[in-house]
Amino acid sequence: MTGTRAPSGVPFVKGHGTENDFVLLPDPDGTLEVTAGQVRAICDRHAGLGADGIIRVAPGPSGSDAAFVMDYRNADGSFAQMCGNGARVFARFLIDEGWAAPGRLLFSTRGGLRTADVPRTGDVTIGMGPATVGNPSSARIGDLEIVGVAVDVGNPHLACLTDVDMAGIDLSVPPSYSRADFPEGVNIEIIASIGPDQIRMRVHERGVGETRSCGTGTVAAVAAYLQASNRSTGTVEVAVPGGAVCVTITDEGSTLTGPAVVVASGIIDGAFWERHR
Repeated sequence: MTGTRAPSGVPFVKGHGTENDFVLLPDPDGTLEVTAGQVRAICDRHAGLGADGIIRVAPGPSGSDAAFVMDYRNADGSFAQMCGNGARVFARFLIDEGWAAPGRLLFSTRGGLRTADVPRTGDVTIGMGPATVGNPSSARIGDLEIVGVAVDVGNPHLACLTDVDMAGIDLSVPPSYSRADFPEGVNIEIIASIGPDQIRMRVHERGVGETRSCGTGTVAAVAAYLQASNRSTGTVEVAVPGGAVCVTITDEGSTLTGPAVVVASGIIDGAFWERHR
């Protein structure tokens, strides 16, 4: 049976990037099967370890340009193309555990190949690829309608600049949005300018709910902010509930720089793992 580690337990590492938290599942042999039920059980904040998502860490397939695979799942068990905060924690794990040397790493995601620049200690920079601004759209949060633009960062976003008091917006209930514009669901960012090239952001992530931060969401927010400023490139600091990151968008793509913190490691009980298969 694939994933034979289950009877005795499955190793894990817990970490976060600006308090967007993840459970990493090291899979050095590339054989660990992870079901949607197991993802939901592990991410449960009361009956599991608690996390915004799961990252299976595996070596890249033979013949691939990527040395590693970042296999990311949302807390509800659904697949996601990319996660910028998770990518920083993923890259930090690779260095800290000796899977790779400090420097530039190439890894694969469902959103394509990505790079990570990882020093021995300190902040991690992820090459996030292009951020493509699309058409206007809107979302409704209770009685509040907010207007924004679609932004593709390998996954779909609706980035909404607003003058409304962000603290008073209730994101405990998923916002409604145009299914015609976003047939696969969407991450919704609420953005406010707080200074020259400084913005504040809250986010409701598809498959998760409101999170303390969203890496691809910060890139989408900056792309929308720059467009509203009649620019297509620039460097912007983004404050999120869990901290702050720096996003740079150029003609070649985008980068996301911020902290990556490994918190703990341990073993997921084998019986728990099997029960939720």
